[in-house]
Amino acid sequence: MAFQCQRDSYVQEFVTTVVSCSPCELSLERASGKKEKVKGFEVILKDTVLFPEGGGQPDDRGTLGGVPVLRVTRRGAEAVHFVASAVEVGSSIQLKVDWDRRFDHMQQHSGQHLITALADSTFGYKTTSWELGRQYSTIELNTAMVKAGEVEALENAVNDKIRAAVPITIELLFLDDPAVQQVRSRGLPDDHSGPIRIVNIEGMDSNMCCGTHVSNLSHLQLIKILGTEKGKKNKTNLIFMAGNRILKYVEKSYNRERSLTDLLTSGVDDHVEAVEKLQNAVKGLRKSNLNLLRDMAVLIAQNFKSDPNRGNLFCLHRCLTFSFPSDGDAEFMNIIAKEIGTEDTILFLTVGEERGAGLFLLAGPVDVVDRLGPRVAELLEGKGAGKKGRFQGKTSCMGRRAGVKALLQEHSQNLRL
Repeated sequence: MAFQCQRDSYVQEFVTTVVSCSPCELSLERASGKKEKVKGFEVILKDTVLFPEGGGQPDDRGTLGGVPVLRVTRRGAEAVHFVASAVEVGSSIQLKVDWDRRFDHMQQHSGQHLITALADSTFGYKTTSWELGRQYSTIELNTAMVKAGEVEALENAVNDKIRAAVPITIELLFLDDPAVQQVRSRGLPDDHSGPIRIVNIEGMDSNMCCGTHVSNLSHLQLIKILGTEKGKKNKTNLIFMAGNRILKYVEKSYNRERSLTDLLTSGVDDHVEAVEKLQNAVKGLRKSNLNLLRDMAVLIAQNFKSDPNRGNLFCLHRCLTFSFPSDGDAEFMNIIAKEIGTEDTILFLTVGEERGAGLFLLAGPVDVVDRLGPRVAELLEGKGAGKKGRFQGKTSCMGRRAGVKALLQEHSQNLRL
């Protein structure tokens, strides 16, 4: 069957009947990208205005009886709605669509059909797959390269069709209908049943598709082809945006430009040059910093060696005010260890936050380091490895250095080095 969302993609509210409601558990992806298992209920309705994922298009969001719908999937001829609370079987219930999400998907999906049709008819590039992403969409074309002039020509052609306000219509055909043979298709799902849904861009394209679409190309407003990139197996990925996404992208880009103008104290046209100057300055500062770290490491080691009252344990922490050590900090610790020597001295060196993340190095006689290295990592709740009298690693608990120092003091007093 064709759902209400497929018969009329512009319907935003709909009343239907609950057919079944059963408990289940679903793995949902959060905004952070992490997946989380959530307990809830699978609800099947007599009909639905919420589109289940399919045809390269993500599923809709909305509410079912005022309860948020967290996922919609297709199972054979049925749409399965995942919600957090149960609903009464046999009851009438209202569905509401998250219209901003739905209309965005309609614009991107119809935009894909339009680009695909013209890329084929104009250049002979056929679409092998596509993805409707959160920020932009990608069409995979069966060509190793699309020339810059072709991208510009394709973009002009699709926007000409949008300005011409070409209608898009939907029809349902059965598989044995001769007209089906004239329709563009990448195949039907194995569990497909019922009539076949055809999306027609008048005079341009007929395509089997289950997704939601605009009724007129003018509703796309505009298409921007952002560029191309190398795809898999001698194919090319064409990246585009359609409709409201472009408006949001322009607004976001403008606000970013204003922020960069304030930060860089330069005009928009000079942003790249200003950033390049900053990068060169940072490279120079990093080089100077590394040289200073090396000199400081040598002086620290010489100062310890010249102390007539020095013992056989040397501990040093270089505190940083930021979370991640620089490239030169491991070298800083290794220079100290090399200059002091480890034949008759145990060294415990750390670089990082006072109580947070950082690097550590345990150096000394091989037998001592082999025995104490894993214990030091354990005390710091970190990870490390070592050989030949060096054990080094990372930790997120620099605040536990005192426990390590106490352990090393005990061994330095009791062992003959």
